[in-house]
Amino acid sequence: MRITLYGSPSTASLVVHWLLLELELAHELVLLDFEQRQHKTAAYLALNPAGVVPTLVMDGQVLTEAAAIALHLADLHPSAGLLPASGTPARAEAYRWMFWSANTVQPAYRAWFYAHEFAGGEQTEAVRQAARERLEAAWQQLAAHLQAHGPYMLGAQVSVVDFMVVMLLRWSRNMPSPSDTWPVLKAYADRLKARPAFAEVYRREGITDWR
Repeated sequence: MRITLYGSPSTASLVVHWLLLELELAHELVLLDFEQRQHKTAAYLALNPAGVVPTLVMDGQVLTEAAAIALHLADLHPSAGLLPASGTPARAEAYRWMFWSANTVQPAYRAWFYAHEFAGGEQTEAVRQAARERLEAAWQQLAAHLQAHGPYMLGAQVSVVDFMVVMLLRWSRNMPSPSDTWPVLKAYADRLKARPAFAEVYRREGITDWR
């Protein structure tokens, strides 16, 4: 199978890159330079009209949306054990947390990092404050869940959900109250960061922070 991942360091493509390495899937990595707006070129927009990352091309099929790609990769490789069996309560929990990540956490980050898109200049700080409150509430929810049901999001077994969640925890690293402020979240993230594939993602993407 020929696999090409289009991404950019520290973006939502990180979870897909991490999973490709975790699953030991040979792939070509194409890192786009956002400052040079390579994600807005005609060639890239022909692949992904939204002009965002990640985009994964597998034997000619174009896939977008990080959470969807992550679930698909886990489905394609059931022997890795990254998703519970289809139709089980545990599988429903996996869907719940993946959609929560995509529909609750990622939009809050969008409002934090790109507040100007949501409001005029006078409202930018209000938008950022509201986004911060939503994210901190999310971290509190995660901490409570892991304390009750951990050590991983679905219990004793690491799953695709953990890769998605830890990527999102990383994005808070420069916020006023980063996820590491919650000890249970720091311990949880450290377990995932200790995996060899995480270090390899950092090496290949040239990332040095939040080790």
